[in-house]
Amino acid sequence: MSTTRRKFSKEFKAKVVLEALKERETLESLAKKYELQPTQISLWKTQAMSNFPALFSSDKPKDKENDIDVQQLYAQIGKLQVQNDFLKKKLQ
Repeated sequence: MSTTRRKFSKEFKAKVVLEALKERETLESLAKKYELQPTQISLWKTQAMSNFPALFSSDKPKDKENDIDVQQLYAQIGKLQVQNDFLKKKLQ
């Protein structure tokens, strides 16, 4: 028997975890509703709870990556301006 591994989107996982955090239904009923194992829901819930502090932190590592890209782009713009000025002088 070959079974294919199912892949779940972030939106689906968030929806299931949100319902699990509301605790209106048991994990078993949620598992039946979404055709999952209760342990999978518990795992997603644990992962979500461990990442909550990062959600509200002011440190954003993605911004640092974007700053590096912006600096590289400004350097490239400066280099192209110098080359453009040099070529304008050669034409005159």
